[in-house]
Amino acid sequence: MNSKIPQKVVSDCEMQKDLKLTILMLCWEFPPNIVGGLSRHVFGLSTHLAMLGHEVHVLTAGTNELPTFEQMNGVNVHRVKPINEWDDHFFLWLAGLNLAVSFKADHLSKEIKFDLIHAHDWLVGAASIALKGLLKVPLLTTIHATEHGRNNGIHTEMQQFIHEKEQQLIVESDELIVCSEYMREGLISVFKAKNEKISIIPNGIEPLRAEINVGEIYPELKQRNYIFSIGRIVKEKGFETIIEAAAYAKEMDSECFFVIAGKGPLLETYQEKIIARNLDKHVIFIGYISDEQRNALIQGSAMAVIPSLYEPFGIVALETMILGKPTIVANTGGMKGIVKHLQTGMLMVPGDAKSLLEQIEFLLNNPVKAEEIGEKGRQIVKSLYGWKRIASETSRRMADTIVNNRVNENGRRVKPNNL
Repeated sequence: MNSKIPQKVVSDCEMQKDLKLTILMLCWEFPPNIVGGLSRHVFGLSTHLAMLGHEVHVLTAGTNELPTFEQMNGVNVHRVKPINEWDDHFFLWLAGLNLAVSFKADHLSKEIKFDLIHAHDWLVGAASIALKGLLKVPLLTTIHATEHGRNNGIHTEMQQFIHEKEQQLIVESDELIVCSEYMREGLISVFKAKNEKISIIPNGIEPLRAEINVGEIYPELKQRNYIFSIGRIVKEKGFETIIEAAAYAKEMDSECFFVIAGKGPLLETYQEKIIARNLDKHVIFIGYISDEQRNALIQGSAMAVIPSLYEPFGIVALETMILGKPTIVANTGGMKGIVKHLQTGMLMVPGDAKSLLEQIEFLLNNPVKAEEIGEKGRQIVKSLYGWKRIASETSRRMADTIVNNRVNENGRRVKPNNL
């Protein structure tokens, strides 16, 4: 069969690459509503896409305290309340959010012609798929993490439900973005996604600066040589490894002191475990902190540890590295693609407390090398993971998605010359 795409279609598609796009971006969390790293990612990406000249509309969940519409750093932020906003069942609440997002996007489309939908994870999958058909525009989806990856398989009905929603979104999306080679391999092996459909674009980070000294907010840490860690307090972040490392440190009369920041469902459990094991002189969970406090705690630390058991990328590692701190990360997921052992950071065996302590001892016993590792880590993050670069790559992927979609649509309409 020999079919030919009309030259006008090709020319139109080439022109599209130079046009400024009108982007409909869907996500369930957006600042100041922050649950995890997805919120910060969408904020950074949308802001820098707007700086490139694109018209960006973010549709997200709202609350009574937040305006239904505002412009943030050039981004048009529309917030909606779920149809059943007081429902305690998360899946029902989420279904109501997707309905509200769909209604709002349909309403906006009466006045705004969107070129592309950019969805972030399965939580907005239902709305994204519906709007793709309704608005007749291509769907680009960023998969930030998967239920299979978080749980090392699918073991419960709830996990199976989420897994199926992820599968549906992956199939229905015209193109996909993941943050690491590790995630690309996961989508291909677990979801049978097509390799040519997937692009790898890492997460970005803004330059960070510590505006205050850690002693001003945590006087008890002013004279302490502490090791810092931060993340959502859930099992896959590996904080139990730090607790075990603290127990070993206690046995060895080591002065290692770990400070762990973040909120999550296991926070009280871990805090109680510290008390029960009499480890309060070696590790402390301080709960939620602001960005200002985070920067001060990183700056005041001797080093940072990110001990995740599952980590698609590892944005928190970038945060510690960009402030020049030697950072120990678990040799897993996307983090092993960020850090080169003994060069830009240190790698530990995931879940192995003794391996963690070995890396800590090396850095403590080799302060000149530790400083060199911290500086090289800072330089690599600054050069490779700046948001300007990430937004430019994403912008090109968006243009390609529109071009490919238009070519495919017109190709389907062209009658073959020969059968």
